[in-house]
Amino acid sequence: MNNAIDLSNRNVLVTGGGKGIGAGICRSMAQCGANVLVNHPDDPGQADALVASLRKEYGVSAFSFQADIADPAGVGAMFEYMDRTVGAIDILVNNAGTESVDHAVELDLAEWDRVFNINLRGSFICAQHAARRMIGKKKGVIINISSIHDRVARKGLIHYCCSKAGLNMMTKCLALELGEYNIRVLAVAPGAIETDMNRQEINDFGREKFNHWIPLGKVGQVEEVAWACAFLASDKASYMTGTEIYIDGAYKESTVPYDSRTKK
Repeated sequence: MNNAIDLSNRNVLVTGGGKGIGAGICRSMAQCGANVLVNHPDDPGQADALVASLRKEYGVSAFSFQADIADPAGVGAMFEYMDRTVGAIDILVNNAGTESVDHAVELDLAEWDRVFNINLRGSFICAQHAARRMIGKKKGVIINISSIHDRVARKGLIHYCCSKAGLNMMTKCLALELGEYNIRVLAVAPGAIETDMNRQEINDFGREKFNHWIPLGKVGQVEEVAWACAFLASDKASYMTGTEIYIDGAYKESTVPYDSRTKK
């Protein structure tokens, strides 16, 4: 266990936790001693393999549960399952999300609704269930995984960008309402993060382009997001709530593709 961040005996639910950033968050939480429920929408094999790894490597209690977070009945069943297995929730990480690329004037409203239902509505449903349980304990942490595109517009992603902007405001509103119960609510906004799923896409598009655009000169790694979440979930961040942490190498600040200091 990593002694710098202690989450011993805390019970964590990570939505969309079976792969990518979600899986990294599950691993960092377990490494700090937390018990983990891995939510996944449609890939039990990958989620179950992660659960087995968490149990074996870190000796924590870990389970998986298949649920569409946009479905209130499914979310309710998931939290009831967590109560019976992992235990009463201490930390919720709203990581599940989706996107698609569509020109704004051609975007079908059904696709707008699909993206909002997962990215925003689903996160709110999960936050409600978690908060109702945390209020009785007078303690808890909710972390919403947003994106730099809650502030930075991007062509073809109007539905995604708007849903993430809403998630950021949801974070602030929940922090105001839940603070009196000692429940902290935060948002983590990754930039360009390399995962097993997008590695080839990054390479095809041109890794050197990202390295040039990002002031730190490199694409981020899953672990850099995951360990920030573990810190925010811990008592070491006990006075942090209602704020958003950007993990992007200052990518969102780099909007001008030239350097006026360059000598000719």
